Amino acid sequence: MNTRISFIIFLFCSIGIAQAQDQKIGFFESDLILQYMPEYNGIEQRLQLISDGWQQEIQDMDEEISLLEEDFEAKEILYTEEIREEKLLEIEQKKNERDTFLNQKFGPDGEYFQSQDDLLEPIMRQVFTAVREVARKQGFDFVFDRSGDIYMVYARNEWNLNEAILIELGIEIEE
Repeated sequence: MNTRISFIIFLFCSIGIAQAQDQKIGFFESDLILQYMPEYNGIEQRLQLISDGWQQEIQDMDEEISLLEEDFEAKEILYTEEIREEKLLEIEQKKNERDTFLNQKFGPDGEYFQSQDDLLEPIMRQVFTAVREVARKQGFDFVFDRSGDIYMVYARNEWNLNEAILIELGIEIEE
């Protein structure tokens, strides 16, 4: 009985290994694909303009905080304890306002990343549609994006789908 179970387990494992050897796996680099898409450059420019405006506001806040701190240091001796505490509280409030603004604009859930997601989503949808079409046409079982968090130690270049995806998107590259 024990031999039969071992044989069945061996048989299933052998079938699984044989099937795994028949799978075709490819990869592409979404960062590279995006660089060739004309729409992407416009998005980068729009995001840069948004970012530059917010950076200027942050710089203005920093300058205001610096002026308040310099003023406080220069006049601290003249202040009563009550005024000293008020001035320190004012500086602390300005720093908190700056930090809140910074987090609202550039934090993990900030407006910058939300704008980036909103602007990139249609383009990424196009790329993923092209990836699926190339994978279907060329018979791939799995396709990985090497630009993201997936770390590939080695990949044979013959399974690189970048060029086929660009062609599927209607983008011709000159080499």
